[in-house]
Amino acid sequence: MVSVRKRGKVYEYRFETASVDGTRKWITKSGFRTKQEALNQGALDYNEYYRIGRVKRNKEMSYADYLDFWIDTYCNFNLKYSTIVTYLNIMKNYLKPMLGGYSLSQIDTQMLQEFINKIYVEKNLSKWYLKGIMKVIKGSLKYACYTVNYINENPAERLHIPRYEIVAGDPAHIFTQEEIERILDRFKNTPHIYYAFLTAYYTGMRTSEVFGLTWDCVDFENKTITINKNIIRKNKFGLPKRYKSTKGHSIEVWSYGTCKNPQSQRTISIGDTLVEALKEFKRLQEENRKYYGDNYLKHYEKRVISEYTQRPEIKIVDAKAELDIDLPEAKLVFVSPNGFFRGTESTRYAFKVINYELGIPCRFHDFRDTHATRLIEQGADIKAVSKRLGHSTIMTTYNIYVRVTDKMETETVKTFEGYANTLDIPKTVDKPYFD
Repeated sequence: MVSVRKRGKVYEYRFETASVDGTRKWITKSGFRTKQEALNQGALDYNEYYRIGRVKRNKEMSYADYLDFWIDTYCNFNLKYSTIVTYLNIMKNYLKPMLGGYSLSQIDTQMLQEFINKIYVEKNLSKWYLKGIMKVIKGSLKYACYTVNYINENPAERLHIPRYEIVAGDPAHIFTQEEIERILDRFKNTPHIYYAFLTAYYTGMRTSEVFGLTWDCVDFENKTITINKNIIRKNKFGLPKRYKSTKGHSIEVWSYGTCKNPQSQRTISIGDTLVEALKEFKRLQEENRKYYGDNYLKHYEKRVISEYTQRPEIKIVDAKAELDIDLPEAKLVFVSPNGFFRGTESTRYAFKVINYELGIPCRFHDFRDTHATRLIEQGADIKAVSKRLGHSTIMTTYNIYVRVTDKMETETVKTFEGYANTLDIPKTVDKPYFD
């Protein structure tokens, strides 16, 4: 039970907690102006202590401060760098301005649903992006409730997204053979872009996997490519920025990252066309190294400690060939003629050319989508396709990457026609159905 006593000019409450080594322990708090104030607060803290084992003083933390705490203690250790950056943008643009001033104890389901409904009406966000906002809200408050016990209940559990009457169109564009030829022809004089596109088209690799490829992962003899890492773009300091860009924020720093999931670490077979193409590109790259000589830009693998996970990772550093660097060389495949490496940023200008000059809707991921769709279209086994793409489940392959093309729809109709034409359907009717 809670007891109250006067301590000088103020009142203090206290109640007994679990003993330690046979010694009785107490929770106390002083500074209340009246006996009733001390008794009321003591009763609240007593009830909370015996419900979950401790007084929840952090429930008065603002949601904005709590989001920073969640990033530091959970996200930085469990999520991919790119995911953290996305979450920080959502927090900066929506959650902190509109909900950040409330304490955790003030946030309830009604408030959250009204917030979601408001930005649904006013911001005209895509369904995908609104789901992303809800994911941050649900994830952060789930952690507050079930992991750190800052709140007794999770107010986001029953949160739901408003109905979208107009279904968003599929952002993917499946290239025709003619479009692929036009794209490749346009960049035939820009080898590192040309061969990167060709590799993506013939393998279905993700963009970060393509530009994270090193020559030791290409086996010309066995005609395979091993995907065991990807490339990550970070700012100069290695950390996502929470609030605004600072000096050095936009400077590109590239690091190796782990694959998206365990299934994404894989070895895939490649055909003679890509084998010969990559052999030609490697030969051309060696010629460029000789041509530029000491001015050729070489890349090295430097082991560093991540500032936000405190775990070792490999950072890509560069130096002119004339310098003797005591680090393992990173033999990156898709570098410019002088050796300069811009990773996934290499194609930024190329896609403007494809979209505006060639008039072809295009994202790098469309090469992956096209690869998957054409394989299925030609009758490839769905399990083999899923494994080749590095998907965690076969359903991912079905639901996301395999698009229904005109040819597939036509073949579906022909298949049913072949079955249904066995029926004996009369061509004319002798008399009306009704007299």
